[in-house]
Amino acid sequence: MAGVAAVIVAAGRGSRVGGDLPKQFRPIGGESMLRRALSMFVEHGEVTHVQPVIRPEDLQNYRMAAAELDVLLPVFGGATRQRSVRAGLEALADRKPDIVLIHDAARPFASATLVSRAIAAAAKTGAAIPALPVTDTVKTVDAAGLVDKTLDRASLRLVQTPQGFAFPALLDAHRRAQAQGCEDFTDDAALAEWAGLKVSVFAGEPGNIKITNEDDFARAEATAFATLGDIRTGTGIDVHAFGPGGHITLGGIRIPHSQSLVGHSDADVALHALVDAILGALAEGDIGAHFPPSDPQWRNASSDRFLAFAVERVKARGGRIAHLDLTLVCETPKIGPQREAMRAKIAALAGVAIERIAVKATTSEKLGFTGRGEGIAAYATATIRLPWSAP
Repeated sequence: MAGVAAVIVAAGRGSRVGGDLPKQFRPIGGESMLRRALSMFVEHGEVTHVQPVIRPEDLQNYRMAAAELDVLLPVFGGATRQRSVRAGLEALADRKPDIVLIHDAARPFASATLVSRAIAAAAKTGAAIPALPVTDTVKTVDAAGLVDKTLDRASLRLVQTPQGFAFPALLDAHRRAQAQGCEDFTDDAALAEWAGLKVSVFAGEPGNIKITNEDDFARAEATAFATLGDIRTGTGIDVHAFGPGGHITLGGIRIPHSQSLVGHSDADVALHALVDAILGALAEGDIGAHFPPSDPQWRNASSDRFLAFAVERVKARGGRIAHLDLTLVCETPKIGPQREAMRAKIAALAGVAIERIAVKATTSEKLGFTGRGEGIAAYATATIRLPWSAP
């Protein structure tokens, strides 16, 4: 074959979900739906080209979602799904793939196995769609809300994407439909049927759900979490002494104080402990191994950068942060008035909801260096979830 291309349709608005962010850019399990869909096709060994279709006003969101993924430049879709698919097909015309897969970004859990089945079925029949048998009884209902009749579910199927086609035939069908003003097909199989193509059916996947409303998002979040079955916990401890100065930085928040904390960077003892806790959960060393005090580039550096690095290490492993718990031990400053600002800052840096961040404080009852007001100690625990892998 000359190649297999995939058109990822992400030009909808998701109005049934609500909110300011189009649903394809909303995160599920810490990763946007669109990125999940793009990544699966990019990583599939049989797919040679991935063509995203988006709306012009979503370009900035798209760039963040597709960062560092090996995909073609996006093209802009139209007012209907059919027009958006056609835009993707026209963008691929010069590449002349043998097979094209059409997939909705709103189905973020399609598997590589399903894609392989789509490619094989399209190569065999020229037009193929994944589908599931209907297990519930299906009835038609009249305008008054009364049952009209019961349908024979044995011949009914629930259709999914990716749908696979011989590329020249599907492009020709789209062009003919455009020329004749037929713009209302809800999927490419319906358009193919209109064009006279015989469409075969192959086995879909129950987990290949389409995200349409808030209940779907809740189920999808639970599904994403279930795939991260390797639960890790790490701890971090850090200490910094007081020295001359007029403020300290704790949890990313600048706090006026009669002294400052002494350190090579900004001496944010809270963030340093959190970084070590996350790295400990990953078994990837400690903060000093990645940001050695002997390196002048980290002098006076903001510890935001260190925490962002640790968070990215979790994401690079396909995981997510489940919870961060921080305890500060000091006589001064008073942590209570700053607690919520710290939680919000750490949540933003970690990319999690504020409900997953705990910040606590205690004194050491005048005992030890913290009791004498000589410095601050921080203790942190990080709980992360990673994809399960055999030992």
